[in-house]
Amino acid sequence: MTESLKFEKEFVQTSERVKSVDLHPTKPWILAALYSGNVCIWNYQLQKIEKSFKVTESPVRSAKFIVRGNWIVVGADDGLIRIYNCDTMEMIKEIEAHTDFIRSLAVHPTLPYVLSSSDDKLIKLWDWEKGWICGRVFEGHEHYVMQVAFNPKVLNTFASASLDGTLKIWNVDSGSPNFTLDAHPKGINCIEYFMAGDKPFLISGSDDYTAKVWDYETKRCVQTLEGHTHNVTAVSVHPELPIIITCSEDATVRVWDTTSYRLENTLEYGLERVWTVAYMKGSSNVVFGCDKGTIVVKISSSHGSDSTYV
Repeated sequence: MTESLKFEKEFVQTSERVKSVDLHPTKPWILAALYSGNVCIWNYQLQKIEKSFKVTESPVRSAKFIVRGNWIVVGADDGLIRIYNCDTMEMIKEIEAHTDFIRSLAVHPTLPYVLSSSDDKLIKLWDWEKGWICGRVFEGHEHYVMQVAFNPKVLNTFASASLDGTLKIWNVDSGSPNFTLDAHPKGINCIEYFMAGDKPFLISGSDDYTAKVWDYETKRCVQTLEGHTHNVTAVSVHPELPIIITCSEDATVRVWDTTSYRLENTLEYGLERVWTVAYMKGSSNVVFGCDKGTIVVKISSSHGSDSTYV
């Protein structure tokens, strides 16, 4: 790694188990979905709770900001998707979306789409400009669909990760997958796209305790990241720093170089299992959600004598 990195704790908020975190692009807000059925917005600059409310008695596993609508979209174990006004927290829509737990939500970067994935083995596409109708159902996984992620470059495609051990790539216009990767010998919990130069890659994290990097074009595994001692729950590739972040039920966060794939750092914050990670382009903050709460970490890089925050 050409630069040395510093990891500084900026903010810690203890809470019940955090299953999902999201960062607001313009406000200093963390949106946290809790296993208790609550959703909270924490202000990491003022270090206080901005809003907190009960969604359901069931665990909430995914919550995302939809800035274009000034909304929050929430998916829970009761199979419902709920949309709330971000300012008033008034619920403006409730959708009977799935017949089992909702594991993941993904908001399209430009189109009025939200994807949901579920233990009912289905992925569904929702169009908020058409009154939140279900525009398409994607079938093909043989076990719970743990995460979905839109392709940031080819905007009509997305990837899914399942406990059936496969990754599938889909087009939003077709209910059948473009292709399937038999990616891990055990279930896959998480998936993310990233670019290295102009070349697209995927990274997956699994119950086999590894994360794998995939060349998107050749569909080959180019690296296996080994070192975690329990299930890999979340993966992230920083948009500005050359690092891959993996989170695990072993209570650690591991930081890897995106070029050499060398393990650069192992972070442990004492909040037990780490379930989720979020970052924001143009910010130095990375957020982790854990069994015992949420932590914001500022990553700074030093190029020789110059210290810069990204």
